[in-house]
Amino acid sequence: MVEQDELERFEADAETFLSAHVPLRKSGAEWSVGSDAVSSLTDATLEEARAEVRVAKAWRALEFDAGFGWITGPVEWGGRGLDNEFQWSYWKVRSRYEVPDENPLVLALGMVGPTVLAHGRDSLRREMVTRIFRGEIAACQLFSEPGAGSDLAAVQTRAVPVEGGWKLNGQKVWTSGAHVSDVGEVLARTDPEAPKHRGITAFLIDMLSPGVEIRPLRQMTGGAHFNEVFLNDVFVPDDRRLGEVNAGWAVAVTTLLNERANLGSGGADSLLRHVRLLIALARRRGRAGDPVVQQRIAELYEQVTASELVGERALAQVRAGREPGPELSVSKLLRSDSMKRLNDLASLLLGSDLIADSGEWGTFAWAKHLLGTPGAALAGGTDEVQRNIIAERVLGLPR
Repeated sequence: MVEQDELERFEADAETFLSAHVPLRKSGAEWSVGSDAVSSLTDATLEEARAEVRVAKAWRALEFDAGFGWITGPVEWGGRGLDNEFQWSYWKVRSRYEVPDENPLVLALGMVGPTVLAHGRDSLRREMVTRIFRGEIAACQLFSEPGAGSDLAAVQTRAVPVEGGWKLNGQKVWTSGAHVSDVGEVLARTDPEAPKHRGITAFLIDMLSPGVEIRPLRQMTGGAHFNEVFLNDVFVPDDRRLGEVNAGWAVAVTTLLNERANLGSGGADSLLRHVRLLIALARRRGRAGDPVVQQRIAELYEQVTASELVGERALAQVRAGREPGPELSVSKLLRSDSMKRLNDLASLLLGSDLIADSGEWGTFAWAKHLLGTPGAALAGGTDEVQRNIIAERVLGLPR
């Protein structure tokens, strides 16, 4: 049981740190102030994306060195080893400040880092874990393939043993952030004769290795956040293997659980900001007093808040080195549904201005949110998969 005075001292320290480095967050959305971007997918150019990564890395290092970067993490790897209550307290204090966007590091911090900690051999953990959680390393997840889709056990990328390690050949697709990543977690088939779940091995590769070719995929929002990645005789030392040979499915499950926890949590790109922008839009359009609009905004605010609280609880489990439970499926499902509701309400308020760019701040920007929303229903497991998980693991229904 954490003593209240401990939490109060901790929160005071957090306030001192944050107030010295970042400004307070404005309470609401003021019309025409700041960016009106609400896209769920980034449209940054390569240079802009690299700049975003640099900012995220610098902030993460500052936060980590002050003792707030990995509050629940093991002390031996640079964490503070504190209870989840301290993590919640820090998030509560930090929510009042305009902290830099950490989304460019979310795959490293929330998925690849915990997986390396859980499945990497000691030499790899000594090399990578502290650096990942300090924000020095951006990472991507090389799982999906053109011929496998969501059936990750059907991957065909091959890893063949060679002296000192492995040679990898294959193609990955829909790889978020590969173009700005330092490392990538890859699933490869190491025994083509074994049942498909048992013939896979996981590796951590250097994205600058010879033979790694990254090609951007243009999305319908106009950006290129996703990539195809071709692996052509890429050498991976055996000490970069995650888990045992042919036991990569267990590694993949760890990563996927962590992925859903991060997708369920709003993180720096909180949907609550989008709700505030909708409230400002309703006022601008003279609809703030409409009882139907009021009711729908209230329901949306309630659902988004619930989604983020459940997601942050699951994320706290991950950052404490524990696997989250099925509540992360609830959070992820709520989040993707909230994004659809945001689009519906924006459409109601904007009408044709949603699809015709009048140049007015806070209007046509919603088109990119609408176009990016289908991806949210697919990433980290489709909505249908999440409903099955909830039905079987939460409600106890038969498969």
